[in-house]
Amino acid sequence: TNIMGILNVTPDSFSDGGKHNTSVAKAVEHAKQMVLAGANIIDLGGQSTRPGAKMISAPEEMQRVVPVIETMRKESLFDDIPISIDTFRSDVAYEAVSAGADIVNDVSGGTLDGNMHDTVASLMVPYILMHIRGDPGTMQNKENTTYIDVVKEVHDELRIQVLTAESRGIPRWNIVVDPGVGFAKTGPQSLYLLKHLERSAPEGLSILAGPSRKSFVGKAIDSLPEVRPATPHPDVHPRAWGTAAAVTASVAGGADIIRVHDVREMRDVVAVADEIYRAGRSSRR
Repeated sequence: TNIMGILNVTPDSFSDGGKHNTSVAKAVEHAKQMVLAGANIIDLGGQSTRPGAKMISAPEEMQRVVPVIETMRKESLFDDIPISIDTFRSDVAYEAVSAGADIVNDVSGGTLDGNMHDTVASLMVPYILMHIRGDPGTMQNKENTTYIDVVKEVHDELRIQVLTAESRGIPRWNIVVDPGVGFAKTGPQSLYLLKHLERSAPEGLSILAGPSRKSFVGKAIDSLPEVRPATPHPDVHPRAWGTAAAVTASVAGGADIIRVHDVREMRDVVAVADEIYRAGRSSRR
């Protein structure tokens, strides 16, 4: 299972907004630390997609991400590290790949930019296609979080998105699907998707799972009785161990890529989970 380290150069991302956006050097240093901790993909984003996030312009998003990519590509540490650009805008994807990014990670699966599939097809790079309904401003409303069978409906909607992407020239073997836990899903729906992750993805496609520090993890932890004395480790995020459980479930469900903030901790989690659930097992994918 591959570990994708999250690098947000935004002031307002839900978990780490404002931590790595003050300078290119600071962002690149964090990317280095994640690689040294065990990440084998870096996912760079310049537009927050948390619920209700403020939308910035495409030029501003480019200004945030392109210099970071260009600087990373000058560092030998990143020679064998794929850089993923986390964007739903085709023009940002184009500029990022031109600067040295290798993968396009689109939280909208092409639903928010009609040119995205054509652009990715022309760039001939891997495409991570995530399930979502609506956009970051509307995805958590009642309409977009209403399902009869969340696993089947996510599977079927992803299948349609994949067929659309293929029809625009993206080879199926270049597509990774992300069921989108935390996006247009309630907490219980996200947990149920993780429990049935493999069934949520169309047959034959690699799966990315991104449960890291999500609100459904926090709600599960917050439901527990308070521990006294409360002495969390100062260097560990309060949702890290809850994320570890979700990461283990993701590996058990067949995830090929895990997108996480806490790379060092999740590296160990993934190593053990791989030995339990994947060692010696031929993947259906």
